Amino acid sequence: MRTAAIVPAAGRGDRLGPGVPKALRPLGGAPLLVHAVRALAQAPSVELVVVAAPVDDVHTVERLLADFEWGAEVVVVAGGVDRRQSVAHGLAALPADVEIVLVHDAARPLAPSELAEAVAVTVRTRADACIPVVPLVDTVKQVVGDQVVRTLDRSQLRAVQTPQGFRRSVLAKAHAWAATADPAEVATITDDASLVERIGGCVVTIPGAPEAFKVTQPSDLLLGEAFLTRRRADGARA
Repeated sequence: MRTAAIVPAAGRGDRLGPGVPKALRPLGGAPLLVHAVRALAQAPSVELVVVAAPVDDVHTVERLLADFEWGAEVVVVAGGVDRRQSVAHGLAALPADVEIVLVHDAARPLAPSELAEAVAVTVRTRADACIPVVPLVDTVKQVVGDQVVRTLDRSQLRAVQTPQGFRRSVLAKAHAWAATADPAEVATITDDASLVERIGGCVVTIPGAPEAFKVTQPSDLLLGEAFLTRRRADGARA
């Protein structure tokens, strides 16, 4: 089964402060997007990576990525007004023979290629959809206003990472549903696995990775630098 990856990278990332779009913010001497694409391209199963870039920055992203050598074909398309539309644009750009699709956030630049490969293998061998997850370490409470109404059992809760993997037919069906569903309902959905769940699809989990954390605020860049320093010390390519 031919496998491709989509990287929705059209968001601004306002919580990181003013400046270039989040995916183009530097980390360890290279933009977040470069790290994310490299990890996907190094996964043995991934033959194609489609980057959904900000509409005004498509040519900038193309020139940026052209400066690197990848282990897979890399294509840049214009993203949409939100993450869901960017993924849909990426899906539309895939060749007809792609059967497995990974969707990966550029804001998770250090997710290891081994994680992408594990997700792809899980979809290829036993699942319609697969997501990496990690246990919650904090106590979680449900709050209304400023009042706690319930303490949740965290033993059954997981934090979700990317890349997420899907049979292409399942992901396409989920996005087709989203295109015609109530916009207010769709607006509450934050990842592609949730779209698949809404159409009744079964999503399985595999263990995630500490390095697959999401860069949201400036302090996360410091964490990323620490991971890169450790990788370089271990002799890995950063």
